[in-house]
Amino acid sequence: MNTQKFNGLLTLILALCVVGVGAQSASAQAKKKVIYYSIKTGTVFRVRLENGLSSKTARVGDTFRTTTRDPVYSNSGVQLVPAGSAILGRVVAVQPAAKNGKVGTIDVSFNSIVLPNKRRAAINGTLTSLDEKGATSNNEGTASAKKTSKRNLKFIGGGAAGGAVIGAIAGGGTGAAIGAGVGAVGGLIGKKISKGKEAEVKSGTEFGILLNRAVSLPRY
Repeated sequence: MNTQKFNGLLTLILALCVVGVGAQSASAQAKKKVIYYSIKTGTVFRVRLENGLSSKTARVGDTFRTTTRDPVYSNSGVQLVPAGSAILGRVVAVQPAAKNGKVGTIDVSFNSIVLPNKRRAAINGTLTSLDEKGATSNNEGTASAKKTSKRNLKFIGGGAAGGAVIGAIAGGGTGAAIGAGVGAVGGLIGKKISKGKEAEVKSGTEFGILLNRAVSLPRY
């Protein structure tokens, strides 16, 4: 093979290599491109508490885990959060039960969601009830909260058998009872009662998490 033919062959090989590398690079970029969808503000996640909470033992900063019971979809019907995802919560304020009938309370917030594939996203969520007056379901099974007041919802001691209810202390509302066998708050607490009931939220209790800000996630 003479030098001219050799140089021509070498040039062709190099050109093919460049084309191949370019195609691989374009393919890699295409694979890296992820489309995100939004879960709108006001969406309610139905969750189950994985570890119990008590106003007697809880401390500010304690973390706990809940598990989603239903899948959550974008406005266009794309599944973003499958059932079985974890939503992590934190105790932001706690008041143990005290004398003169003062019931225990636990104030919580929710700050992150972890999908089964380990993808994690920050959220801003607060406690809400799952009663029909507080939320509605759309065609995809995602619950959305109706317009509510700005009252701060907490777990409140006073349910039947030592359970807890979701209520608004400052707003004067008692909220909705939660958990199996938990009854509504019964009447005013008399001054003769030496101590109020602790807020006891047992493992397995179901309640709602209200999304305060929209969050974006890729298709699951």
